[in-house]
Amino acid sequence: MKELEQKIIDSGKVLGPNVLKVDSFLNHQIDPELMFKIGKEFAYRFGNNKITKILTIESSGIAPAVMAGLQMNVPVIFARKRKSLTLTENLLSASVHSFTKNETNEISVSSDFLQKEDNVLIIDDFLANGEAALGLAKIVEEAGASITGIGIVIEKAFQEGGNKLKRMGYRVESLARISSLENGNVKFLTQEIKEAIQ
Repeated sequence: MKELEQKIIDSGKVLGPNVLKVDSFLNHQIDPELMFKIGKEFAYRFGNNKITKILTIESSGIAPAVMAGLQMNVPVIFARKRKSLTLTENLLSASVHSFTKNETNEISVSSDFLQKEDNVLIIDDFLANGEAALGLAKIVEEAGASITGIGIVIEKAFQEGGNKLKRMGYRVESLARISSLENGNVKFLTQEIKEAIQ
């Protein structure tokens, strides 16, 4: 998705060979117009799959997931990382390790919102090692529901997550695929493909 790639170049900050900071438009401050376009792109890629629910994880996955839900006219569920006084019974849970924060959280969804007849699209902001997506997939499978695919806003394609998920049989659609963050520069797989063709 060209607009997303351009936004990453213009506003993203490379903090190291494995870390990209995009808090000016995705995971702290949110660019609503860009999120709307991201939602449209996910709807375009997955819209013919009779999706009944979208599942994401708090908090950075919520904005793109809601915009996709708006386009597809389906409810959006977000897995919670913190325990709540109102979220205590009939929980579907999984442990998720965050690459960026280097911490493990138990994420939970009420089984009231996921049934075995649901056809679920998982959406998340980043894909590095695939732990968040796998945790969400575990929750869907625990509910007995079906996974249509996994939509990712930004994939660090130089890390193992995308390949791991695909080897497990999941359809993964990433809107921006980064091949390298070396020397403080963002390089996309689309650039490498163009260079290889020329």
